[in-house]
Amino acid sequence: MTLLDSLRTPGDLKRLPADSLPQLAAEIREFLVTEVSRTGGHLGPNLGVVELTMALHRVFDSPRDPILFDTGHQSYVHKLLTGRQDFSGLRSKGGLSGYPSRAESEHDFIENSHASTVLSYADGLAKANVIQRRADRSVVAVIGDGALTGGMAWEALNNIAAGPDRRVVIVVNDNGRSYSPTTGGLADHLASLRMTQGYEQALELAKTALNRAPVVGQPLYEALHGVKKGIKDAIQPQMMFEDLGLKYLGPIDGHDEQSVEKALRRARDFGGPVIVHCLTQKGKGHAPAENHEEDQFHAIGAAKPAPAAGEQPAPAPQKWTKVFSEEIVSLGAERSDIVGITAAMLHPTGLAPFAAAYPDRCFDVGIAEQHAATSATGLAMGGLHPVMAVYATFLNRCFDQVLMDAALHRQGVTLCLDRSGVTGPDGASHHGMWDLSILQVVPGLRLAVPRDAPRLREELREAVAVEDAPTVLRYPTGAVAPEIDAVERLGTMDVLRRTTRGAACEDLLLVAVGPMAQTCCEVADRMADQGIGVTVVDPRWVKPLDPALVEEAARHRVVAVVEDNGRAGAVGDAVARTLRDADLDVPVRTFGIEQEFLHHAKRDDILAQLGLTPQSLARKLTETVSRQADRQDADEEPASK
Repeated sequence: MTLLDSLRTPGDLKRLPADSLPQLAAEIREFLVTEVSRTGGHLGPNLGVVELTMALHRVFDSPRDPILFDTGHQSYVHKLLTGRQDFSGLRSKGGLSGYPSRAESEHDFIENSHASTVLSYADGLAKANVIQRRADRSVVAVIGDGALTGGMAWEALNNIAAGPDRRVVIVVNDNGRSYSPTTGGLADHLASLRMTQGYEQALELAKTALNRAPVVGQPLYEALHGVKKGIKDAIQPQMMFEDLGLKYLGPIDGHDEQSVEKALRRARDFGGPVIVHCLTQKGKGHAPAENHEEDQFHAIGAAKPAPAAGEQPAPAPQKWTKVFSEEIVSLGAERSDIVGITAAMLHPTGLAPFAAAYPDRCFDVGIAEQHAATSATGLAMGGLHPVMAVYATFLNRCFDQVLMDAALHRQGVTLCLDRSGVTGPDGASHHGMWDLSILQVVPGLRLAVPRDAPRLREELREAVAVEDAPTVLRYPTGAVAPEIDAVERLGTMDVLRRTTRGAACEDLLLVAVGPMAQTCCEVADRMADQGIGVTVVDPRWVKPLDPALVEEAARHRVVAVVEDNGRAGAVGDAVARTLRDADLDVPVRTFGIEQEFLHHAKRDDILAQLGLTPQSLARKLTETVSRQADRQDADEEPASK
């Protein structure tokens, strides 16, 4: 049995002798590389926190002392040390979550995976401990240097520092990176701290010198204080953390488990808020990750089996992000006013090629989506057209800035929402299922949802042509949907299918939102086999809706909307409201995501669970059309008599 196999609780870890810990660290790294390469997941961040997480669980008493992770993707080691060693289903339906999960373990206090939030949780928990007189408990918050670029983290620090009796231990996991190298003034400050030698060692040398030759005319302790201050000012930059009133320990080698333990014990026993600054290496112990310049294996896909001898590997499918990336570079060549903005996700959102081509026109603002949106508004006011690329789930964080800054000022800001809709294995916090709802309330905003690669390119061009209102383009993750050509154009809408029965009133108008177009076309084909006339339209721009939709709806018995978003307040509701406002009495059915937090699973599995498959939709819509036809026939029968 390996050391890792013998661990079921943090208590088992505490009982291990210190000289066995390097072996355990090696076993954990071997386990992570083997298992995560098989399933896919966040590898680099977890390889970097092995010793740090071991030290946390040896010093603190989880869950009595909550250990909170920001953003949570570095919690795999924590899972292993708290009895969760079956990684075979990691990030798959029924398996372990890729983030902390309250349903999995009492050791997981929070399920956050939106960065820069953990210090606010810690502030609240520490205040609760004080109010409820739990003075012997600590709250531990692990936050990366990347997450510290988010403004919310500094709002929390400001409050934590105001409570000298609150036992909060803040561990800064400083690897110089988030997805990519951390940027900005904070990154420069932490980098300067990394490069200095500890002034405590220099102070010891000064003590020895002073003992040999005491300073004449002043007490020795005053001399030492002056020497310490002089050394600190000379070899270490002014410490912003101590200026806030926070005790600071570090920098410490985060891969020296015993050094980290020693620092954590000092921090625990201090009795107030303390920052422990640990230097770590993302991808530590796995050469391919250490040497991968882009993101040091931040997240990897599942390993693919090697092709058989003589067999050619299948060509890689075209990805939505890649299509956006290529088109924004082309637009940048055509228009010198286009600039890019990212919130610490240059590579994941596809802006890296744009930054390489136009380095003076691309800005990484750190994990600060709120700032990014308002800064984009300022860029637009300055005569440029900013394109802000962000995951759909993180748009939630800057809604106020989109509403009250970009939209209120009628500025031409384009937001490109990657990973929209059902995203799959990253779970509840990463599904981009809210944007089509929350953006409906923004006055003047225009919102496009491309169904395939050609439409993404053309709708992006249409979006950046708008200079008097914010525009939004949203698309999912993964392989691009098959191309579907329009059979005709109605205003700004595309008609994708007309399976007419030749009747004056057709049965079903099916409104396909973006990548759900392929599903809707298959639904139409299935229903046509049953003799049901279906028209499939892609609105292209779902806000505002084209008035031609009303005219088309008037020619059908039933209107149905299929979208990859929460049903409440999204496109389906907008269609129903538009028809009501036009005094059109046509029933509208909406098919989308129920307003609940979806668990992690493959996208196709979740869509099937939600009933968003051709077979399920065709069955439900056939029943709906049949019921409506019966009602209309019953209403018309007395008049004919």
